[in-house]
Amino acid sequence: MVQDLSPYDALAALDFQIAMGADMAIGEDPLDRYALSAAAAEQKAKAPAQAATPESAKATPPPVPIKADPIGDARAMASGASSLESLAAALAAFDHCELKHGARSLVFCDGRPQARVMIIGEAPGRDEDIQGRPFVGRAGQLLDRMLAAIGLSREATDAEAAVYITNILPWRPPQNRDPKPEEIAMLKPFVERHVELVSPDLLVLMGNISCQAMLGRRGITRLRGNWSEVLGLPALPMFHPAYLLRNPAAKREAWADLLALKARLKRGEQP
Repeated sequence: MVQDLSPYDALAALDFQIAMGADMAIGEDPLDRYALSAAAAEQKAKAPAQAATPESAKATPPPVPIKADPIGDARAMASGASSLESLAAALAAFDHCELKHGARSLVFCDGRPQARVMIIGEAPGRDEDIQGRPFVGRAGQLLDRMLAAIGLSREATDAEAAVYITNILPWRPPQNRDPKPEEIAMLKPFVERHVELVSPDLLVLMGNISCQAMLGRRGITRLRGNWSEVLGLPALPMFHPAYLLRNPAAKREAWADLLALKARLKRGEQP
């Protein structure tokens, strides 16, 4: 037990310690200074080896993957097309859509680019995939008869009587399923550029998928026969011929729409 010292005795004790060579204060708990010295020496020995480690041997973070932007790439590729031929080539080079890898053909267009009427269908079916042309199966044959009834034809050389035909999707979906929203979104820039390059007087949107893509709405039984505006052009939604084959009773409404189209072309005025 440490006895209480007067200030004078404490000072005298401190002077004695200094005279004996004491140069640092120690605590009441024991401290193994030999172990501390060994640890310091070991750390010092490791330091040169760590410093000699080359930069290439150090761990580097993995590269950040670049996210694909199908719609952005489609816009860039479509806007760079200055002709229908270059637009078809851009579509053929577009690799984001999986439908391309399962389809036999790229179905781009049919008819006369100089036509006043541009028809936008939905997607190719089996016959279209085989032949590489839109509307060539039973639905296409019905479409040709419908157009002939008002004096139009995809084979006509006169722009007044001609039509130009394309689809929202250029590749056939498996089992003829409806296109998915993401497929429509990534291919829409090509359709928009297609319309710009053809520059028709008006558009015909055939079927729900065409209306969904170009108008942002579905429900063809409500939309048909009502003129809208798409890309600054008058657009008429109509029943798809495939729908008419399944629902013959709807041909009366389709005939009314054809007469409205004929009247619009004859007047040459905004509906």
